[in-house]
Amino acid sequence: MRYYSCRLSVTLVASLGLLAFPSTVFAQGSGSKLTIAEPLPDAPQAQYEIAAAGPQKPQEPQAPQATQPPAAQPASSPAPAKSDAAKESSSTQHAAQKPEAEKTQHEKAEEQIKEQETQRLVGVVPQFNISYRPDAVSMTGGQKIKLALRSTTDPVAFGVALAAAGYHELDHDDIGFPWGVKGLGERWGAAYLDSFDGNMIGNGILPALLHQDPRYFRLGHGTVTHRLLYSLATNVMCKHDNTHKWEPSYSNIGGNIIAGAISNLYYPPSNSGVTQTLTNGFLVTAEGGFGSIFDEFWPDVSRKILHKDPTRGLDAEMRAADQARKDAEKEAKKDAAAEKK
Repeated sequence: MRYYSCRLSVTLVASLGLLAFPSTVFAQGSGSKLTIAEPLPDAPQAQYEIAAAGPQKPQEPQAPQATQPPAAQPASSPAPAKSDAAKESSSTQHAAQKPEAEKTQHEKAEEQIKEQETQRLVGVVPQFNISYRPDAVSMTGGQKIKLALRSTTDPVAFGVALAAAGYHELDHDDIGFPWGVKGLGERWGAAYLDSFDGNMIGNGILPALLHQDPRYFRLGHGTVTHRLLYSLATNVMCKHDNTHKWEPSYSNIGGNIIAGAISNLYYPPSNSGVTQTLTNGFLVTAEGGFGSIFDEFWPDVSRKILHKDPTRGLDAEMRAADQARKDAEKEAKKDAAAEKK
């Protein structure tokens, strides 16, 4: 918890450093149903009529020939088998091309999570907990914990913790750890545990228990002021899984405080205590606003400077939908004004 404030600065400095490299470095980490009519065979009917007339004309010379099946019967006999095969093929194709509306919520969420797991800042820093889809389906509790674990165990998370520890070591930040290699190792471990605890509790366990969505839903359209206020508000507000309405983010705030309390177990006594825990918890929550602002506006910067679209066209779709809505509202106002005249 103690290193969250500097970690954001370090991440931003590292991002700016990466932007100084050549552009080749910035690879954006990226039913119709078949029915076959079955004609009734003619031979059994003809045979039945001759058999019925048999007692009257037992020596009829044409009777044996009438009992022979017509030439068209063999061609029609495979029809049932062909119909069954066609039906089976149609059902297989229908299963392979399962409509989007028939997919379960779990299946849709899995597809969207896989999409999120390809999101990386300048192809390096993971941004798995950001959704560019405002209509994304809710995740299950297990999916939330799995996504939080995926983010926390990414190799970049270890690198960020090491950078934070090194920064404090060079800054001679005396919080009770020794100096030198031993102190650097302890600072590194403490910084990573801060990140691990906060992420797993605030983005995984509590959201699963409280049915809150831990992701940042990027707005991506509207005025700069509106987007800025929106990104700041998301640190204390989140969407409920069932109602999809905004409510206080007990998961994020509570996760920061609980993670701060756990950090008392591995930080020196001089930097522990209830007051310190609450202060750091609320401080980390406030600092998260800067991260949300960065997440909101980064795709715009990426398209402008790197000519890469992290949203894969979703921003353009939302802007088009927003413009279509505004045009429809204007037309409705014009129609209403014309009716009054």
